[in-house]
Amino acid sequence: MDVYGLLGNPVGHSLSPPLHEAAYDELGLEARYVTFEPEPEDIADAIHGADALGIAGLNVTIPFKQDALKIVAPEDLATRIGAVNTIDFSGSGPPTGYNTDAVGALRALRDHDVTVEGARAVVVGAGGAGRAVAFGLADAGATVAIANRTEPKARELAADVPHATGHGLTELETLVPEADVLVNATSVGMEEDVSPVPADALHDDLAVLDAVYQPLETKLLREAATAGATTVDGAWMLLYQGVEAFEIWTDRDAPVAAMNEALRSRL
Repeated sequence: MDVYGLLGNPVGHSLSPPLHEAAYDELGLEARYVTFEPEPEDIADAIHGADALGIAGLNVTIPFKQDALKIVAPEDLATRIGAVNTIDFSGSGPPTGYNTDAVGALRALRDHDVTVEGARAVVVGAGGAGRAVAFGLADAGATVAIANRTEPKARELAADVPHATGHGLTELETLVPEADVLVNATSVGMEEDVSPVPADALHDDLAVLDAVYQPLETKLLREAATAGATTVDGAWMLLYQGVEAFEIWTDRDAPVAAMNEALRSRL
């Protein structure tokens, strides 16, 4: 039996176990997905121990994504993003680290018939999710405007991302009306019913992905739908980053419908 799991602290709230267990059940795989909650100072021992025990693959979440980058052999995208959220132990050398957040965002958009190549994209937020989404969009051929509450942080990230510019949040009023794709990569809208984007900047030629998945329908998405925009809730990004991890580990096409059903039944 193959064992996969999640490294984080805390991990009790994670939706990854039912997401991946649904895939194993659908394909009849002899596998299990479990959670591990090491102390921050023990993360290197946890990864090396998983390798020694024959764990097949791990997801990595807060607060270990940056630490994992230094312990595994990261692929190029994870190195540029500066974080690892998926580890594969199947190779003969050191475990390989991936970042599937970028691909998760891209697959979520494409699943809703959103064209990324050649698009003008606006990413709100320059934290971990913002970095992943910005690199993913740029690698797919979009130009990226990064808007952040702290403008110097946006400019710092933009200097690393191809075809990107950095801005403050006040510039969203002029950036969004000219955009084809908008991604909220902040937690704004999770705890309070507020939006990081002015409603009057939204329009019907826009596709809006909100990385927040609790609640599924944020104020940003409601206002985007009212404006006639294509809306993509955060559960799609969560789903597809898990799908990408599953496919890295198993080299099989993931049963997306079964995984999506399992995820949404718990939201």
